Amino acid sequence: MSFGMLIDTTKCVGCGGCALACKEANQLPDDDGSQVLSATRWMVLEKHETTTVRKQCMHCEDPACASVCPVGALQKTKLGPVVYDETKCIGCRYCMVACPFGVPKYEWQAKVPRVRKCILCHETRVKLGKPTACASVCPTGATLFGERTALLEEAKRRIKEGGDRYFNQVYGEQEAGGTGVMYLANVDFAQLGFKTGLRKESYPQLTWNILSRLPNVVSVAGVALTGTWWLTRRREDVRRAEGHGTNRTEDKR
Repeated sequence: MSFGMLIDTTKCVGCGGCALACKEANQLPDDDGSQVLSATRWMVLEKHETTTVRKQCMHCEDPACASVCPVGALQKTKLGPVVYDETKCIGCRYCMVACPFGVPKYEWQAKVPRVRKCILCHETRVKLGKPTACASVCPTGATLFGERTALLEEAKRRIKEGGDRYFNQVYGEQEAGGTGVMYLANVDFAQLGFKTGLRKESYPQLTWNILSRLPNVVSVAGVALTGTWWLTRRREDVRRAEGHGTNRTEDKR
């Protein structure tokens, strides 16, 4: 059974309770308050005229971030959340490049930097049978937590019975192969800053369709060379963090 969230933007009043609950549940430090995803802000609220939109990890059904991770630091759990194991991470940051939604962020200033993103309260709530912290505090029901299939059925019911209240699309039903976090809105999602040109096929499957046609020698050589590059870059990161190299900000190119 895969769990996720349905976010109905027509019900959101922009109170910010979900963002505060996220910070408290994940013990995230205070930041500058800017409304952009970062290593310390896993959820943001964007204002688009009269509509407030939440943005965070989409928890893809077949996540590109996990598919490119060479050490399994990112994984899709049976319960739905895409989680991160910092003890396995080698800092290659391929997940940041692979994510079609641009979600994972890096702790550039930390001595031992990690990749950071929403993990859907997997360890502290979902595994214990509780809804996510953000869903539990929503005063209007704009955020629903539950089994993905049931949430999708509810979304389609609202569209069918809502008349002109909803734009006829459940964002996340098919985007990038389907996501655990889905949305309803009263206008085209492009007007709300959503990426609307994404493939319906999952990106890992698309990549596999290409790689499966390559000779094995090319694939093996590519893996070996890429692994060497990852380890070399990680050593450079650690050396910089210890003050033996150039300033970390120079590595953001």
